[in-house]
Amino acid sequence: MELPELSDGVHLNAYRPSVVANGNTASSLASEESRNFGYFGHDFGGRCSVASSLSESAPTGYETLDAPPHYDFYANTEVWGRRRRFRPSLYQLYANPQDESSPPLYEETSVEHLDRGETSDDEDDEEQKEPPAEPTRFGWVQGVMIRCMLNIWGVILYLRLPWITAQAGIGLTWVIILLSSTITGITGLSTSAIATNGKVKGGGTYFLISRSLGPELGGSIGLIFAFANAVAVAMHTVGFAETVTDLMSEHGAVMVDKTNDIRIIGIITVTFLLGISLAGMAWESKAQVVFFFVIMVSFASYIVGTIIPASPQKQAKGFFSYKADIFAQNFVPGWRGKEGSFFGMFSIFFPSATGILAGANISGDLKNPTVAIPKGTLLAIFFTTMSYLIISATIGACVVRDASGVLNDTLAPSSDYGWDFSECIQNGTCTYGIMNYYQSMSMVSAFAPLITAGIFGATLSSALACLVSAPKVFQCLCKDRLYPLIGFFGKGYGKNDEPLRGYLLTYFIAACFILIAELNTIAPIISNFFLCSYTLINFSCFHASITNSPGWRPSFRFYSKWLSLLGAVCCVVIMFLLTWWAALIAFGIVFCLLGYTLYKKPAVNWGSSVQASSYNIALNQCVGLNQVEDHVKNYRPQCLVLTGPPSSRPALVDLVSCFTKNLSLMMCANVVSGHSPSLVQKEHNEKHVTWLNQRKVKSFYRGVVSSDLRSGVNTLMQGAGLGRIKPNVLLLGFKTSWRNNSPQAAHDYIGILHDAFELQYGVCLLRMKEGLDISCPPQSHINPAFDEGPESVCSTLSRTHLQTSTVSTISSSPEPQPTTVFQKKQAKKTIDVYWLCDDGGLILLLPYLLTRRKRWARCKVRVFVGGQLDKKEEQKQEVLALIKKFRLGFHDVEVIPDIYQSPQPTNVQLFENMVNEYRKDMNPKQGLGCGPNRVCDGPWMITEQDWERNKAKTLRQIRLNEVLQTTPGRLH
Repeated sequence: MELPELSDGVHLNAYRPSVVANGNTASSLASEESRNFGYFGHDFGGRCSVASSLSESAPTGYETLDAPPHYDFYANTEVWGRRRRFRPSLYQLYANPQDESSPPLYEETSVEHLDRGETSDDEDDEEQKEPPAEPTRFGWVQGVMIRCMLNIWGVILYLRLPWITAQAGIGLTWVIILLSSTITGITGLSTSAIATNGKVKGGGTYFLISRSLGPELGGSIGLIFAFANAVAVAMHTVGFAETVTDLMSEHGAVMVDKTNDIRIIGIITVTFLLGISLAGMAWESKAQVVFFFVIMVSFASYIVGTIIPASPQKQAKGFFSYKADIFAQNFVPGWRGKEGSFFGMFSIFFPSATGILAGANISGDLKNPTVAIPKGTLLAIFFTTMSYLIISATIGACVVRDASGVLNDTLAPSSDYGWDFSECIQNGTCTYGIMNYYQSMSMVSAFAPLITAGIFGATLSSALACLVSAPKVFQCLCKDRLYPLIGFFGKGYGKNDEPLRGYLLTYFIAACFILIAELNTIAPIISNFFLCSYTLINFSCFHASITNSPGWRPSFRFYSKWLSLLGAVCCVVIMFLLTWWAALIAFGIVFCLLGYTLYKKPAVNWGSSVQASSYNIALNQCVGLNQVEDHVKNYRPQCLVLTGPPSSRPALVDLVSCFTKNLSLMMCANVVSGHSPSLVQKEHNEKHVTWLNQRKVKSFYRGVVSSDLRSGVNTLMQGAGLGRIKPNVLLLGFKTSWRNNSPQAAHDYIGILHDAFELQYGVCLLRMKEGLDISCPPQSHINPAFDEGPESVCSTLSRTHLQTSTVSTISSSPEPQPTTVFQKKQAKKTIDVYWLCDDGGLILLLPYLLTRRKRWARCKVRVFVGGQLDKKEEQKQEVLALIKKFRLGFHDVEVIPDIYQSPQPTNVQLFENMVNEYRKDMNPKQGLGCGPNRVCDGPWMITEQDWERNKAKTLRQIRLNEVLQTTPGRLH
């Protein structure tokens, strides 16, 4: 899939067909399909229709004409000389031509596509006259099977397998081989399942894990796997250098000393391998074929040698060709030394079974990875397992455990096979036999130098495979930009996009570890890093299977999620059996890198199984809440906040976030009047959620399009939420512009409060001196009923407590992030709570939740209650006892005894003057005075009966206003 390239000069209006009556619309559509529309993601809902242009006669916004599916729409097929056809995406069909925002990223590649420059029509006209050269691509045999077999065959096959057979016996050696192959086989099945679940690109193991488990685990494993491959180059090269040094010592040739000779030979060897790698994948693949041929010849020489009758010299060293007695003796274990145990032999042999990901690591250089990786990897595991079994059986049937190598031992005719090795066995001085002589395969072979050549081929081929794998994996990781300061090494060169910088970095790391010249120092950590990768691959397959995501449908069916889980557990166990401290180091590095990625939260969307699992967990938990009954101990204020666009009322957002963050539900709501499809799209624009994420506010966003504000809010209150995860508190700003707006707007505002009470919502209003709305009138998504009037809408932008700051964002045009008073540390301020009516305690719970935040922790809470002067102290103690029972921790309570006094006549007169225009005059003669600025009839009008019925309550509220205004110095 590719990101859309909207700069080709093609407009969707040209693509949208008009309905014709001659039945030729299908051919017209086919010709229009040849236009170059960018396709970058799935068409949600599976719609395959094509939108027509908007017109006055089409109130639905689009007309459709069904077109048959075409393969080009869903596959990356390009033929030279013919322009590829694209299907338009939903983003293009519904996009506003004036909207310059970036399209959403649904694409499974790195973010480097966002940096591509726009192409013009002139550039399209200047296309190459000849087709570009095809990059080198390999099939499943040369690209995967041979590469995996060479990486599995190593020094252990030639130098340690006979010794392991002597220690564990043929029977347990087969158990060790089959157990190791079972684990690698399960990993191969898991790899095959993941590799066939969609398109596989470059990056190998990192690509498979990151696209399955997400960037967190994928990035950490990708980095250490690339490093492990780079160090593995040094390990195999040092193994080769040690063999060469031993051969030189046998012939008396020494350059400096053994350690420095290993360093010199190792540096020269890895430089030679680097030259092969830099020459290109074609040369590297040819070198691998040569190494494969050398190893096969060495195997043939060994098999022929087991059949040839043994010479006296070989018999003295313990080789007697095939004997049933020797096979029977060597079939049972013969443990010796501190490593003489089953797990000791298993820990030595298992690293030789690794290397099954060598083919997957060059997935970007395969012709068809989804076919090559399963077939090549599984066949490589099968053939190498058979070779290990055959060699252990044949060497155990031909060579005894102990032999002296002295020809004079033939003087004891009564001994087995005419040789007597009892003296050296008793003295422990035997130097030959499979228990003592590591070069037993060379001794058995028909031509010993071919075994030495096989050892060279096995070590060099493994080193070369790791030298190619490390840069390939690291290049993909660099392009994804999950970690800083590594993007420099992601640049590719040539038709194969070769990571030349990555090759040089791998060469430098390998050279540094070659200077250590100690194989046993670096081998344990490398094995554990590889096992970490195997663990996560198996877990990826298991995790993707149990999520039951519709997107998990691999074409490779021969896998089992439970086998994958077993393979993951076994890999973890083996890590600690091999070297427990190396396993702890590997896990420590993984967790550190995982923590960094979780903290940075890279802007990538790969449709991982973790995302699918999050959905499953959330859904199951929400459904499970249906069985949980409500209880006052578990009450949480779940808030529906009428913010409009959240960025227009940041103070309201910040205040609510203070007592809902990590505690309860917060949902920002917006109501837009109208029915246009463009309004629907704008209302569900992701920029609102992006703004909340940038502000680090844990909130949902929900917008609706409705004919009027009250209906929209009513819809939100009834439909917002899921199951028991639904709002129970409505928060909105105080409508300070009610005198400037129409009476209908004020009536709707009051109606919202009534609707909330009827729907059993708690209601909270926020009022600030400087107002809440910081948006300007030309801005879209403004609810007219929440505007504060033209005199204060834009002026708040210059308030001293609002300072615009710039934040990083993935959007091309980020919205400003204003700083509000609720984001600052409140120091030692006072929160005054007027608990004047019994509301169930919500008014006390909210300030308690505020003081649990660090920025509000030093604030003092004072509770004011109404009372009588003669019972002031008694009522105070009652409220203190009640607060203590609530366990709120408030200790400052004040009783207001004068709250029930009559208000000042001047304030009563001010109130009457303020609401006079809403009083319905019962004198019909004065009805003639109604004008355009006064509405004399409507549900908002106050009759004389209403006035008299609510007079006592009105006077009390006027008195309360007097009390509040005469008590300064409080944070309300």
